[in-house]
Amino acid sequence: MTNTNTKVTVLGLGEMGSALAAALVHAGHTTTVWNRSQGKADALVGLGATAAPTVRDAVTAGDVVVACLYDAASVHEVLDPVADLLTGRTLVNVTTTNPEQAREIADWAAGHGVVYLDGGIMAVPPMIGGPGSSVLYSGSAAAFEQYRPLLDLWGESAYFGEDAGLASLYDIALLAGMYVMFAGFMHGAAMVAGAGVSATEFAGRSAAWLSAMTSAFAGLAAVIDGGDYTVDDQQSLEFSDLGKMVEASAAQGISTEVVDMVQNLIRRQIDAGHGKEGFARIIESIKQPG
Repeated sequence: MTNTNTKVTVLGLGEMGSALAAALVHAGHTTTVWNRSQGKADALVGLGATAAPTVRDAVTAGDVVVACLYDAASVHEVLDPVADLLTGRTLVNVTTTNPEQAREIADWAAGHGVVYLDGGIMAVPPMIGGPGSSVLYSGSAAAFEQYRPLLDLWGESAYFGEDAGLASLYDIALLAGMYVMFAGFMHGAAMVAGAGVSATEFAGRSAAWLSAMTSAFAGLAAVIDGGDYTVDDQQSLEFSDLGKMVEASAAQGISTEVVDMVQNLIRRQIDAGHGKEGFARIIESIKQPG
């Protein structure tokens, strides 16, 4: 257990906030916690944290204040009344926000003399401090470097620059890929369900297949960055047409919404005369909404 003598306050003890606070306590940091419902602090107090009765008490106790709240509005609701106490402290906001909200909170913090780091957590609570957990940061470079050992307790730390909205942008972009992948898996599970195949059985095959397909990201990225969708060894848009997949889905009596989305991106490029070009070209459909 390494104690760096950093006094840390964690505001918000949902599952994620509690996981972040527990990691700090286990590492030997002096940790103060606050939550609207006081009972949520009991387990952390048992580990060695101190429960503050008010937000003012909590903020006063920490050199670093971690906000893990519900949304941007709740950040203001909790912190606006204690803005004077935050002056000179470092605020690490890991509340889920969009990029503009992150920038607005950063501007608010700067106006009150608060050092600001915005964070996007790429993990579920049980992963905090373990393999695969990462947290994306943007905002104060000096704060990131100063508190890097503390931040690394939660997962691999990555810094994206002074623009406070970049961590949120990257966070949401990564989540977009995850949710579309999940939707694709569920669509496939719905297709085979009519044949008596369980979702569990289908998951086993899907995981191996989708994991193998992630190796294609680098090639797609190279084509996109190069801007030439006619280079050799690309699967053409005409070949990628999902008409048969849409028909097969409809024949199973399930919604075609998930595959329709991809098919529409493909068809827009084909209809514009790009059918012989590579599949990566659908990014142009995404960049320029029809």
